[in-house]
Amino acid sequence: MKISLRQLQIFIAICKSGSTKAAAEFVSLSQSATSASLIELESLLNVELFDRIGKKLVLNENGRQILPQAMQAMDIGHSIQDQFNLNGQHQKSTLHIGASTTIGNYLLPSLLSQYSQEAAILPKIEIANTSNISVAVANFEVDFGLIEGPCHESDLMVEKWLEDELIIVSSKRHPLALKNLKSKITNKDLSKAEWLLRESRSGTREAVEQLLKNHLDTLDSAGEFSNSEAIKHSAAEGLGIACLSRAVVADLIELGKLVELTTTLPPLTRNLYIIQNKYKVMSRWNQGFLEHCRAVARIKTSQKN
Repeated sequence: MKISLRQLQIFIAICKSGSTKAAAEFVSLSQSATSASLIELESLLNVELFDRIGKKLVLNENGRQILPQAMQAMDIGHSIQDQFNLNGQHQKSTLHIGASTTIGNYLLPSLLSQYSQEAAILPKIEIANTSNISVAVANFEVDFGLIEGPCHESDLMVEKWLEDELIIVSSKRHPLALKNLKSKITNKDLSKAEWLLRESRSGTREAVEQLLKNHLDTLDSAGEFSNSEAIKHSAAEGLGIACLSRAVVADLIELGKLVELTTTLPPLTRNLYIIQNKYKVMSRWNQGFLEHCRAVARIKTSQKN
């Protein structure tokens, strides 16, 4: 049996696109050549990998069984290719990282800067919400992920990483900010307030709802946003109050455009996580960067204690 990486690449493309015609565009082949490659792969394995429903190809149980191994094989091939150029000369080490928005915008740049002093790296960063990063790690589209909320992908290893402090902020002109000059903001006040929230599949949104649901009767939305930057600037303009990472809002608090509300709530914290695909073969520089991230977490924990 001789299965080629090219056959596996075409198989994966068909899985993602649902047809040989669409897959042909991804792999730069004709539709007939793409179909022939699939037929040859199925012949080598002596099984059908898709159910044929009209012109659509639907992955069957046989296909689902080999898909993780096919993606792993392609990932190993790409890793070997990344290590050396055509002349066999060692290149900068590539770190293909997926990060949810708060981590990608506020924590990752510093981590990369510190690590680049120890190793020659070429970072490639994908920033999206927690759900999308989890899918990217599961599909071998990034080497690993740093996320802000619970992970619901079954093939991923999830490791607690950092503890992140969340605070409630508003414009200094907001009625709650003015009340806060004389007294703490009560849970009843917060239940009546209008909140600026992340989108429903965001790790930040999920964390905020879990932290507040035991204390507030309601969490009324004054708007949903796809990133925390938009939320903090909207809060600064008085459109509502927000619960965000201290790292996100520190700059506008320092400028006086936002104020931290003192409330009757307990301290609000959430866990940040490292996620890895359990089938992923990690390079030494990926492992080195992850150990650097863990070391930073240990230092921050010891400083708190």
